[in-house]
Amino acid sequence: MPSEFDLIRRHFTRPAHHTELAVGDDAALFTPRPGTQLAVSTDMLVAGTHFFADTDPEALGWKTLAVNVSDLAAMGAEPRWALLALSLPAADDAWIGALARGFFACADAFGVDLAGGDTTRGPLNLCVTIFGETPVGSAITRGGAHRGDDIWITGSPGLAALGLAHLRGEITLRADHARRCLDALHRPQPRVAFGRALRGVASAMLDVSDGLLGDLGHILECSNCGAIVDTNALPLDPLRAAGADALLARRCLLSGGDDYELLFTAPATQRDALVALSRQQALPLSRIGTITDTPDQLLLREADGSEHTTPHNGYDHFA
Repeated sequence: MPSEFDLIRRHFTRPAHHTELAVGDDAALFTPRPGTQLAVSTDMLVAGTHFFADTDPEALGWKTLAVNVSDLAAMGAEPRWALLALSLPAADDAWIGALARGFFACADAFGVDLAGGDTTRGPLNLCVTIFGETPVGSAITRGGAHRGDDIWITGSPGLAALGLAHLRGEITLRADHARRCLDALHRPQPRVAFGRALRGVASAMLDVSDGLLGDLGHILECSNCGAIVDTNALPLDPLRAAGADALLARRCLLSGGDDYELLFTAPATQRDALVALSRQQALPLSRIGTITDTPDQLLLREADGSEHTTPHNGYDHFA
């Protein structure tokens, strides 16, 4: 059986591109570029909570890093360095090798150096701390939304939740639709380029990990405002085309997690620029509502024009 250090050397030691001292010492050394601030985030994925124990390890390796890259995308930052801590029940060389392949595929796609980390024996738990850069003063936070701002969402939110419903047997999707939804669940695509392009355009932003309504609630809380979401404007068509009925499609889009799409607000004066950006980057973009000045009030406007309040509590690990 390979030792801890054999596993690190074999699977997690490779040349770094912008790190002075990376894997193999007591600490990493790296220098942010002049005129930038560090953006730092950490996330863990726990077997049985965030993924099924039999999830393909290569896909899991991709997702382990991608969810952290997405946090930086949500700030308009560029990912640069990551630390990886693994708790593993056994030193399964083939499984760890596949995990590493997926992790480094994501690292290569987004320009991330693995700068260090830790391994130990224990319940399966994958934790990344990621560092990125953004020009000083340009980070997009959750606290900048203002009355009259539009609310936008990238991509096709809800596909990951529909994939999870398929895995749980709540719906049986046709093979091609299942593949697309499971790709959304297991291999999310962080919107780094779009997030960077939103510097100076978006007033507030985050990535959708715990459900659209729940995450929108974080913007409302941090910005001390309210919102009206127009259900007619929700991008439900991809979910309906995949086989979800109207009720399931709406539930997946509004309450499902694991999308890692960007949810942001922007002044109405930016509409033309955002439509152009969507075309330029070939990424669907939907304007789904408006920010109001009623703190913490989230309304859904239905097709008949009626409005009603809705809870906006996202996924809670301790609820």
